Amino acid sequence: MVTDVHVHVQPIWEMKAAALDVFLKGRDDVDALQKIMRSPEHLLRRLDADGVDRAVLVNYPSPDLMGFSHRVNDYVAQYCAAAPDRLIPMGGVHPRFTDDAAAEVRRAADAGVRALKIHPPHMGFESNAYLHGLDALRDLYAEAQRLKLPVMIHTGTSIFPGARSRVGEPMPIDDVAVDFPDLTLVIAHGGRPLWMEQAFFLVRRFPKVHMDVSGIPPKALLRYFPRLAEIADKVLYGSDWPSPGVASLARNLADFRGLGLPADVETKILETNALALFPA
Repeated sequence: MVTDVHVHVQPIWEMKAAALDVFLKGRDDVDALQKIMRSPEHLLRRLDADGVDRAVLVNYPSPDLMGFSHRVNDYVAQYCAAAPDRLIPMGGVHPRFTDDAAAEVRRAADAGVRALKIHPPHMGFESNAYLHGLDALRDLYAEAQRLKLPVMIHTGTSIFPGARSRVGEPMPIDDVAVDFPDLTLVIAHGGRPLWMEQAFFLVRRFPKVHMDVSGIPPKALLRYFPRLAEIADKVLYGSDWPSPGVASLARNLADFRGLGLPADVETKILETNALALFPA
C-alpha cells in the first residue's frame, strides 16, 4: 500500500499570479490539474493510474506570498472526505496571520485535518521563531502536540517569488524537537539541496523526528543520502507532485523503485512508515 506523503493538491485559484506562473510553468497537463484540484474523483483516477494507493494532500496558509488563506483547512478536509481511506488532509496555521493559533489548530482538527504544515520560506520565519518573540508559533506546536497532530516542516530552498530560502535550514528544528518532545515532526525534502547532513542528524537524533524525500530527484537520492538505509524506519516516500520539476507521480515512483534499495528498506519507506504515522 504505497503512500505518497507529499502531494500538492491545493485551491490553486487562490494563488497569486506570480506564484501560479511558477507552479504551472512548462507543464502540459494544466487542464488535467485544474480538474484534479476541484475533483477528488479525478485525483483518485490519477493515483490509480500511477500506482499510488494513498496520498497526503499538503496545504498551508501563506496569504502574503502564495495567496492561500486559512480556508485551505476547510478545502483539504472537505476534499479528502470523499475518500478518507485514501486521501489524508494536511492543513496549516500561519502564526503571523491569526489572533489565536491554538484555537486555529483546534478548528482545523475539528474540520478533519490530520496533520499540519509549516513552511518557513513561505511564511517568513524560522521553525524555532517562538524563541525570538513569535509566541503564536509556540502555541501552534503545543496544541499540535496535545492533539497528536504531526507537523511537517519545509526544509531547503524554494524558487517561488519572495521565498526566503535562508530560513529553510533544518537545524532550528533541533529546538522544536527539544522543546516539544512528544510532537511528531516530519522534515520535508530532507533539507534539499544544501542541508542534507543536518536533516540526517536530526532524524537520527530525535525519536519523533522523521523525514520525507519529496522534491529530491529519486535518481540523486543516494548521492545526497548514502546512508539512507540507516534511517529507513523514519523515512517517508513523497513526490512533491505537481510542484515545479515533478512531472509525474508514476515516473517519480518508478525512479525511486529503480534505486535498488533492499526490499525491507523500500517497503518501510513506501508503505509501513506512513501507515504508522497516518493509519488507514
